[in-house]
Amino acid sequence: MAGEYRIFGSEMSPYSVKVRAYFRYKGLTHVWIARRAENDEDYRRYARLPIVPTVATPDDAGLQDSTPIIETVEAAHPEPSIHPDDPALAFLSALIEEFGDEWGNKLMFHHRWWAPVDQDAAALVLARLSAPFATPEEVAARQAMIKQRMTGRGGFVGSSAATAPLISRYWLELIDILEPHFAGGRRYLFGARPSFGDFGLSAQLYEASMDPTCSADIRARGPAVLGWCQRMLEPRNDGPFERWEALAPTLAPLLAYVGRYFLPWSKANAAALAAGEAEFSVDLPGGAYVQAPQKYHAKSLAALRARYQAVADKSALDAILREAGCLDYLRQAS
Repeated sequence: MAGEYRIFGSEMSPYSVKVRAYFRYKGLTHVWIARRAENDEDYRRYARLPIVPTVATPDDAGLQDSTPIIETVEAAHPEPSIHPDDPALAFLSALIEEFGDEWGNKLMFHHRWWAPVDQDAAALVLARLSAPFATPEEVAARQAMIKQRMTGRGGFVGSSAATAPLISRYWLELIDILEPHFAGGRRYLFGARPSFGDFGLSAQLYEASMDPTCSADIRARGPAVLGWCQRMLEPRNDGPFERWEALAPTLAPLLAYVGRYFLPWSKANAAALAAGEAEFSVDLPGGAYVQAPQKYHAKSLAALRARYQAVADKSALDAILREAGCLDYLRQAS
């Protein structure tokens, strides 16, 4: 169909769900294609890397990586905008989007593949999604293969026996911070319409909410957060973005969380890569956090710093970032 986008994705991929939610919000004609072996040839026409989501555009080009996908499509279809008009709020939204993609994914991925109950549940869903017509015996074999493969990848997000208690603490603290922000009836992070930050963070928490351990946590401690995650599956423009003065009482604690955990970790990760280190340790509240550095995040941190530098008038933004403990991390060169 002319003007149609095609999204190759997976229901178990937060980045796929993020992009699909964005297309739904923009009202763009699109088709969701569950990534499976039978569409491999078509998928490979557009995929430079073997990842989802991969988007085939109406002019037959391929787009990959959820953030660039959204930024590219937003430039072509700017209304309704996902960026607040206030430059300070627009940057804060981009900061939360990056935080969701990188730190939120750490929390989700660790819990999905740590406890046996979560491993078994996630592997079974992935097996059935990838082979919907397989026999029970074939599904069981595929489940075992997926479980073995995915449980060996925890080091990528710093998941280990040493960091497991810390990650669980980070997860619960995040839910407890977000719950008051939505409990009063606020629909999205910055008001009555979704922002860039909503798409990045909600998708990670939505995926976590489908797994046994995190589902129990979020249902018990964050029912309003769960409502937001569900709402973000088909987000709507229900009104304007709010001003910082209205948002600050409950959004400032989230930014302070970013300043306590995400940005110190980001800085340490970038420094470790620059020094050629195989592993790094960063002192975070609760104890030292140790993991191997991530190349992709060092690039995305540099892009976030460039976005900060591009804000023409930083006076209001700097005041917010300074109070949250974020400013110095964004001013420093990688």
